[in-house]
Amino acid sequence: MVGDNVEVGVYRVSQALGIADEQGLDLVEISPKAIPPVCKVMDYKKFLYEQKKREKVLKSKASKVVIKEIRFGPQTDDHDYQFKKKHAEKFLREGAKLKAFVFFKGRSIIYQEQGQILLLRLAQDLEEIGKVEQMPKLEGKRMIMFIAPKKVK
Repeated sequence: MVGDNVEVGVYRVSQALGIADEQGLDLVEISPKAIPPVCKVMDYKKFLYEQKKREKVLKSKASKVVIKEIRFGPQTDDHDYQFKKKHAEKFLREGAKLKAFVFFKGRSIIYQEQGQILLLRLAQDLEEIGKVEQMPKLEGKRMIMFIAPKKVK
């Protein structure tokens, strides 16, 4: 048995429970597989509260990943491309991931090569501020590519 205001040693269960009860605390089993099992005298409710508090702090420090989408057609004009590229740059500078996709409607699926060229061109234009996580891949009627922001040192 271990704990604050307790002499470390081996005690019977009834004895250990009596010591914990005297101090108004709980007897908590720490490692049951050890021989003899290790128990600690502590306030269990306070322990749970502090553990939840620690988890909450860690959760708040974790970065949340935001995914922004940009949609192209297989025959997107140069002006539209430049406009969407500016938005993509802004998203990556803000630290968001970018999901760029070319949407094929009806018979435009025959222009898969144009869609792939468009996405690769975007990746090349954004290589200074982002890196490609997933190369263009056709999924149904969409060709999707993911770009993540580069870490700024």
